[in-house]
Amino acid sequence: MDFERRTEEPGGIINPKDSIDTRLIYAFASALNFTFEIREEPERTWGLEINGSFTGMIGQLQREETDFCTIAGPSPERLKVVEYLRGYPSDLMTVTSLKPSLLPQHLSLIRPFEGELWLALMVSVVAWGGVMWILQRTWRWFAGGRRVDFSTTLLYGWGALLEQPPPVLSVSNSGRLLVGWWLVFCLVITTGFRSSLVAHMTVQGKTLPIETFEDMVKQDNWKWCTEPWLLKGMLFDYFSKHTDPVVQKLYKHMEMLVADEALERVLEGGFTLVDFENYVNIIVASRYTDARGYNPFYVSKKGVSVMAAFGWGMRRGAPFYPRFKQLKSRLEDTGIISYWIEDVIARRVRENRAAAAMDVRSAKTDTTQDDNKVPLGLHHMQGAFYLLFLGYVVALLILFGETISHNSDPRISTTFLTTNKT
Repeated sequence: MDFERRTEEPGGIINPKDSIDTRLIYAFASALNFTFEIREEPERTWGLEINGSFTGMIGQLQREETDFCTIAGPSPERLKVVEYLRGYPSDLMTVTSLKPSLLPQHLSLIRPFEGELWLALMVSVVAWGGVMWILQRTWRWFAGGRRVDFSTTLLYGWGALLEQPPPVLSVSNSGRLLVGWWLVFCLVITTGFRSSLVAHMTVQGKTLPIETFEDMVKQDNWKWCTEPWLLKGMLFDYFSKHTDPVVQKLYKHMEMLVADEALERVLEGGFTLVDFENYVNIIVASRYTDARGYNPFYVSKKGVSVMAAFGWGMRRGAPFYPRFKQLKSRLEDTGIISYWIEDVIARRVRENRAAAAMDVRSAKTDTTQDDNKVPLGLHHMQGAFYLLFLGYVVALLILFGETISHNSDPRISTTFLTTNKT
């Protein structure tokens, strides 16, 4: 509920802007024929309980200094000192971060498989090479024949996986059977990789969005904040007294920033704003959304309900409470409150955009996130070239190792000298 001050003195009379609460007040006043004045709470707080007494708006109701307050949430402590009139469903607490970004293109070659699958595939190659080597040594021990090294069986399994198996097959039936099943396995793996690679090249993947508090606290070097006024009421009790380790960690490292400053930090990356969903959507739609409807922020779809509902608090014994409750039920049954919520949000966005004349910050769009199809270029396939260069380096290192091992072997040197003498 936004408003304009008539005077700069705290606690003075204010002029409320269009909102659900304002429409309800004027509807009640028209139906019940009463007048009213709305004053700003001097400390601009809902109120916290201290030794049975409340501060803020709830404290004024408890001391009967005012008749009722707008947009407040119910709690067991508050319901002991005030009457409560349920107004409309509470706004969900969501996390606002940057929209998912495109995944690195140099990793497109390995992205078709998850990390666990790549690890299982490497273990399978080594395991198959070991089993094949044991079978060949056992066959040679019983029947004789040529010697097979472990490196040979390992490279055979790797070559078959790359659809380039060596031409020499096993001479034993057990080895041939093992090779046959390995070729079937390689056929399934390569077919799955090829089809997944085509899909990833056709539509480039994006990072996963931050949907929940758990997703947020698990991020490395991530920070978050909320607005200071949010922790002046029930939300303070929710975060400070919650037993969930995730919520405790969130509250422990929570920073305090107003919405505009927080969204600027979000644009820099590695930062999240924890705030009410409709409230944030209005700010984003008003100041950061361009004419095509694009904005750089992602408001999570899995919000958390931190209170049962929004409504009005009333002093104990207020004679108008039953009539207010009756009128509220009639408005809710007709569906007018749901209509008002959508209408107020849309009207507020239009007013903000007209007043700001589309702030230049709405031009901060990421033109790289274009879903138009483009031909594959070098930047798309750079991962394959990185892998090729890595293979060159590994092969060169192995060549140096083989050369050094060959020169340091005394048997090879003796044979070489004997041949020269002969």
